[in-house]
Amino acid sequence: MASPHARIALATLNAKYIHASLGLRYLLANMARHGGADLRACTTLHEFTIQRPAQQVVDALLAALDDGGAARVQIVGFGVYIWNVLQTTEVVRLLKAQRPGVKVVLGGPEVSHELEGQAIVALADHVITGWGDVSFPALCRALVHGPQPLMKIIAGVQPPLEQLALPYAEYSDADLAHRVLYVEASRGCPFKCEFCLSALEKTAWAFELDAFVAELDTLYRRGARTFKFVDRTFNLKIDASVRLLAFFLERLAAAPQEPLFVHFEVVPDHLPDRLKESIAQFPPGVLQFEVGIQSFNPVVQQAISRRQDNDKTEANLRWLRTHSQAHLHTDLIFGLPGENWQSFAQGFDRLHALGPHEIQLGILKRLRGTPLAQKSRPGAPALNAMVYAPEPPYTVLQTDAVSAEELQAFTRLARYWDLVANSGRFARTLDLLLQGPSAFDAFAQWSAWLWAISHQTSGLSPEQLVDWLFAYLTEVRTLPVHTVRAALLADYEGSGARANPRVLQGFLRRPPAPAPTQSAASGARQQRHLAVAE
Repeated sequence: MASPHARIALATLNAKYIHASLGLRYLLANMARHGGADLRACTTLHEFTIQRPAQQVVDALLAALDDGGAARVQIVGFGVYIWNVLQTTEVVRLLKAQRPGVKVVLGGPEVSHELEGQAIVALADHVITGWGDVSFPALCRALVHGPQPLMKIIAGVQPPLEQLALPYAEYSDADLAHRVLYVEASRGCPFKCEFCLSALEKTAWAFELDAFVAELDTLYRRGARTFKFVDRTFNLKIDASVRLLAFFLERLAAAPQEPLFVHFEVVPDHLPDRLKESIAQFPPGVLQFEVGIQSFNPVVQQAISRRQDNDKTEANLRWLRTHSQAHLHTDLIFGLPGENWQSFAQGFDRLHALGPHEIQLGILKRLRGTPLAQKSRPGAPALNAMVYAPEPPYTVLQTDAVSAEELQAFTRLARYWDLVANSGRFARTLDLLLQGPSAFDAFAQWSAWLWAISHQTSGLSPEQLVDWLFAYLTEVRTLPVHTVRAALLADYEGSGARANPRVLQGFLRRPPAPAPTQSAASGARQQRHLAVAE
């Protein structure tokens, strides 16, 4: 039975609707544990997106708090991250202005470190740093039943994992049907990469495997078919990795026509034969591996305390591309200490030669609390002249190895890489574009040319990109017109797009789409832009 004295709302602003907050569902599941059985029934979960106007978020939360009548204690817990802190700050500001008596509790990575000077912390009543699974329910019990907590900043308690209620029953049927389901077989990470918050963990802790597999089975029986593991090191313990892969192989064998998609983050230089045997059994379209390379430069790896055997990494990626059907999403980070434009280009070329399906080009961000961030705090010894943007996501602006102009050029290059390469729309044309001694240098030249003529990194439609690729490849790179047009034609027709780029008019092997109405055309443009942005 719900407490007549309290209404509790758990809230966060996700980057997109398709994301579902695993952290909030842990909090919700554990509101009924550790003596807090009366609080689960009066707690509700509310997810918004960062695009939602702040006042609309506040209106929805106040309606939830007032549902069922006035309560003596009203609590809103917010999950705060680097991608939503600005929007969440405005929500908290409006919420406290309209309902000063509401107790606002913050948690999440963005408010677990360096709290001084944060506007959102000043607005809140309480902040839980670190793990909140047990500490948030305990705080709520104190706010509802007493004694009242004296501290504003509360260090989260890290309990043994077996004491936590697992959150997977909190995924709704709508979540299973329309959203990515986040799951975790373990927490923590044994590695100490200084740009990552996981460097603060002492090790990795695994959930009891039988209980976790039982939860996966329940989700699958309910209809879940998309699972994204958030474990930092899925392939750290091979016995557990093989067991989890066997779970999904069994479901595939029982229902081979059923769709299934499973995402894991893997350690790139640890792929023993027993794990390879399991991976090789999966058909196309099921497994996706996120492989964080970050840098192939040994000097940079040493500067950030990253342990990675580059030769084993290269051999494993080559094996995955040759002997498995797994989709490989690889990551590189630009702006790491000691990494200059030339050494990054060499690392990119080395990775590109291995043929991963995607190369995500990230830019270093200053994550609060990381060892790298600590070195850039006031009074700390200067580290490679690292200068970061003062507002989230705190992207690095320059280092002693990379100038501000190079960072700006790379930011544009990374955006164009997403549009042309990672979108999958221009596979054949990309081969032409990257010809030369260095694939990175070739793409950088295209990026500089495109910026010079368009001055845009967003709002670029596939049709515009077709025309500009044709102009660049034929006029600047002087490739044969028929070769370029054939590649663009195959790519564009394979994409399913319906409009007719100027340079392909008269060559497309399908009739042009009928002229849309103005409103329909506006909607079509929006859909194209959304598709490209994805």
